[in-house]
Amino acid sequence: MAERPVADITVPSQDPKEKKKEEDKKLDTKANGVKDEEEELSEEDAQLKSELEMLVERLKELNTDLYRPALETLRTLIRTSTSSMTSVPKPLKFLRPHYPGLQELFETWPASENKSLFADILSVLAMTYSDTEPRGTLRYRLLSASLLPPTSKISEPGSWGHEYVRHLAAELGEEYTIRQEGEEAVPLPAAEADSDAPKSKPAPVPGTIEDLHNLGLECATFFLGHNAEPDAVDLFVELEIVDRIASLVDANTFGRVCAYMDRCVMLLPPPDDVTFLRTIHKIYLQFSKFPEALGVAIRLNDAALIRQDFNASGNPIMKKQLAFLLARAQIPIEWLKASASEDPDADAEDEFPEDILDCLSNTQLSRHFKEFGKEVGVADPKSLEDVYKSHLETTRSGLSANVDSARANLAGTFVNAFVNAGFGNDKLMVEAEEGSSWVYKNKDHGMMSAAASLGLGLLWDTDVGLSHIDRYTYSPEEWIKAGAFLATGLLNAGVRTEADAALALLAEHVENKSVPLKIAAIMGLGVAYAGSHREDLLTLLLPAVADDGVSMEIAALSALALGFVFVGSGNGEITSTILQTLMERDDKALDEKWGRFMALGLALLYVGLQDASDATLETLKAIQHPISRQAQILVEVCSFVATGNVLRVQRLLHLCGEHLDALKEKEQAESAEGKKDENKDEKKEDKKPDDTFQSFAVLGIAMIAMGEDIGAEMSMRQFNHLMHYGDPIIRKSVPLALGLISASNPQLPVLDTLSKYSHDHDLAVALNAIFAMGLVGAGTNNARLAQMLRQLAGYYYKEPDCLFMVRIAQGLVHMGKGTIGINPFFSDRNIMSRPAVAGLLATIMAFTDAKAFVLDKYHWMLYFLVTAMYPRFLITLDENLESKPVTVRVGQAVDVVGQAGKPRTISGFQTHQTPVRLGTTERAELATEEFIPYAHVLEGFVILQKNPGWEKEDTMQM
Repeated sequence: MAERPVADITVPSQDPKEKKKEEDKKLDTKANGVKDEEEELSEEDAQLKSELEMLVERLKELNTDLYRPALETLRTLIRTSTSSMTSVPKPLKFLRPHYPGLQELFETWPASENKSLFADILSVLAMTYSDTEPRGTLRYRLLSASLLPPTSKISEPGSWGHEYVRHLAAELGEEYTIRQEGEEAVPLPAAEADSDAPKSKPAPVPGTIEDLHNLGLECATFFLGHNAEPDAVDLFVELEIVDRIASLVDANTFGRVCAYMDRCVMLLPPPDDVTFLRTIHKIYLQFSKFPEALGVAIRLNDAALIRQDFNASGNPIMKKQLAFLLARAQIPIEWLKASASEDPDADAEDEFPEDILDCLSNTQLSRHFKEFGKEVGVADPKSLEDVYKSHLETTRSGLSANVDSARANLAGTFVNAFVNAGFGNDKLMVEAEEGSSWVYKNKDHGMMSAAASLGLGLLWDTDVGLSHIDRYTYSPEEWIKAGAFLATGLLNAGVRTEADAALALLAEHVENKSVPLKIAAIMGLGVAYAGSHREDLLTLLLPAVADDGVSMEIAALSALALGFVFVGSGNGEITSTILQTLMERDDKALDEKWGRFMALGLALLYVGLQDASDATLETLKAIQHPISRQAQILVEVCSFVATGNVLRVQRLLHLCGEHLDALKEKEQAESAEGKKDENKDEKKEDKKPDDTFQSFAVLGIAMIAMGEDIGAEMSMRQFNHLMHYGDPIIRKSVPLALGLISASNPQLPVLDTLSKYSHDHDLAVALNAIFAMGLVGAGTNNARLAQMLRQLAGYYYKEPDCLFMVRIAQGLVHMGKGTIGINPFFSDRNIMSRPAVAGLLATIMAFTDAKAFVLDKYHWMLYFLVTAMYPRFLITLDENLESKPVTVRVGQAVDVVGQAGKPRTISGFQTHQTPVRLGTTERAELATEEFIPYAHVLEGFVILQKNPGWEKEDTMQM
């Protein structure tokens, strides 16, 4: 015990003395700091410093002959000084104290070449004063250029090094912005100190805007030559001359420049985003990258550009590859033909050879898809039990007897249709015997969906399909006949044929007396010709929209069918007719549940057209009915779909935040004066439509944010808040928005959120969440999701509505046995398919009031998804369009934009033999260099060309 205090005392006894010594040392150094600094300098540095000081003195002497050599030496010293990236170069450090003196000296010199060189050197020194004297570097650089005689040329900015050019670029941007805004010196009043005033006065930078642009071009040329493509693009964005970059790029830099610009498009406000896309398009064409250029033209939705790109390539095989891309985007074939005004002799038959027409019309899709199914081992039909796996469900036995068997059979219809879609061999419908067909296991309107499911089972197979469907068109049962009409439409979705069977068979029934047959014919045409912009359908369907005599249901569905066919066309005739109808119909008709589909039909015309919808929005404001507000929101979100436009999202969030309590308070204030009963009625009337627009606003957020990961992630957080604080109508719509934003893309956070909502106490929320789980997992066979749905089937065994929905979600998850997806984005998730967006939105629209549509007689609306259904495969073809198996690596896509070198574009890959299935976020690349693909993205159909240099390498190794 005694030893411890001794140890304690001895340690501190010596410490204070040490501290004292250190403190003394510190005081000493402070006292003669200057002296010490000089001592610290190494011999070389001291020599450099004295040399620089001597050169500065030279410039102050009267002998003008010494100026030039002194300036040349200064320039050489500054340029040759090597330093680490983190520290200021030595010459700049030593010259910093002399900078104000040199500035004053500069003003006294007469204009000459020497003065120009002096300005150039001051421009470099100004970098060290950039915090107190903004834009000094730029000012002296421009002065230096203006002082030179016309014969001689100023040195390149790059000769002073990378840091100088970056500094100059930053100041160029600032100066340009100040000039555009016209606020020369706003911060002056804040600087009260007198010492700052004289410094602020010489701030104006000489030169015109054109001079700034020219200097920007010099800097950008340097950046592009030194792997700093993003810096060059950013500089041009600030100077608003981004279109000029096309003249600066070369074969080595254009790819990186375009990739970076492409990534910026989502973050730019209109109209800059379109300018960027047009510039990218111009660069790609410059280097004959036709598939890439065509991809950009499709995103711009510009018919003239698409035609120009398609005809730009002289290579017939490249044309086939471009045709596959156009068929995937469902671009109207008419766009590719020169209009009569441009070329009176052009005839459709002369223009496209048959093989190219086949590619454009998707006629081979069915054959390839079935072969793909065999290769992947999913060709055999799946029964309902294979999907449900009820033996794994946690239901208590003997309690599920109360389930409505007709309901269960109806669910089975959809599950069978979605799971076996496109293979044309399911046991319940296609392969069934005449008498034992599944159709007869359903009641009334159930029969319509059952007969229509044939169209999905035989999807894209137009030849075989029609013969199967034909026998049902003669059925005495009206519902079955209607289902057969709808099946004819579904069968032809996304495929164009010479025969035009859908139009031939359905056109006469558009005027049918029977309502189910009429509706089936109208919607069948809408789905079959989605995105085709066919004028003959306009004359067929438009009269029903304008006719006051028909029910709102038929008028609304005709408008929707026209919306499908003319999606993204901005067709003026349809627009004016729908607006006219909305104005003329009485309030009672507009109050019906069908109003939303009329509004959606109008909105689909503007998909992706951005500002083109302004006039329509203004007209809608004039309509006095609440439907005007719903239509405004739908038109606006369709116009800006997938643009990530922040201002529009904020506006929609405002609408979602409106609680209707304020309305109630007004009502109460009025009711105090009397007329209580009347007010109550008014309140009810006001409240109902006032709700629906909020539902569309929630979906609108998802529409605008989808297709871009950061925006989608941010919107998820907003949905979380809306779910906590929103009114019931908003809570009901949030799951649908989640389903829309990540269709066929089952990420864990989304699945967990939806799983939570699917047990919500409000059954409407739960129902929509279950459907959203189906959308999110559509065609992915996601095991975790399948397990969740099995648990839900047990949980809701007493709720027929929810159980019905669980079954449909199970069918969606196993869509096409895991080979078909519904994500509207393709080609590396860059291009959006407009018909796919229309289909998704129309299906989700039916769920904004599930009780009135899907759970009532209109369950066939689930088939709207067919326009978004497309196989998720990669099939490699040889130049004769026959399948050609090669090895490819498939992995998660990695964003490598702006990264140095040539990083891997996929991670965690596996090597497969084509054909292969690709997930939504996956990417493929060829494993060897034996073949060169014609397409820029390995997805869908890709034509390969043998690499001529490949065999030589092989023989060399031998």
